[in-house]
Amino acid sequence: MKKIELEIVALSHSITQTHSYAVVLGETNGLRRLPIVIGGFEAQAIAVALENMHPSRPLTHDLMKNFMNAFGVELQEIIINDLQEGIFYSKLICFTANDTVEIDSRTSDALALAVRFGCPIYTYENILESAGIAMEDGATPKNKGEAVGIEETGSDRDDLSSLSVESLQLLLNEVLDAEDYIRAIAIRDELNKRK
Repeated sequence: MKKIELEIVALSHSITQTHSYAVVLGETNGLRRLPIVIGGFEAQAIAVALENMHPSRPLTHDLMKNFMNAFGVELQEIIINDLQEGIFYSKLICFTANDTVEIDSRTSDALALAVRFGCPIYTYENILESAGIAMEDGATPKNKGEAVGIEETGSDRDDLSSLSVESLQLLLNEVLDAEDYIRAIAIRDELNKRK
């Protein structure tokens, strides 16, 4: 079966499920998008890696990467290989000096590791066909390497736009201390808009 390469194009609050997020994967050089609902912890883990943030202590996915590196295991790629009853299934393709091993993984964890290792993300045509969303021809897909949008809800955006630069800076320090990196990204983006 032919693999189709994907890249993370957005991370946002889920419209369909409270306290959840959606990571949107885009077909590389294509117009189709694959939205996947993930938990808040996993969204934060992905956001931290995408934004090259360095928490004071390693997050779980950082620990996993450090562990794999210490034992000479390289994450070669991840494949979103199945979709059953709305649940995506993935596998990690890991390489060592002696072997290649496929490991079952939750898709959100696989994506968090893929971002940390800088490895490609793939799926198959049948999954993209059944769960993907086709963008209109006039829409421009993101180019590889372009910054990923971390989207916040309308009320969050309005709350931030009403704050002064000084208040935003104080709030940014508070959310960083609380390790709420997704909120920190939204605040940083608001501060950058004002520069």
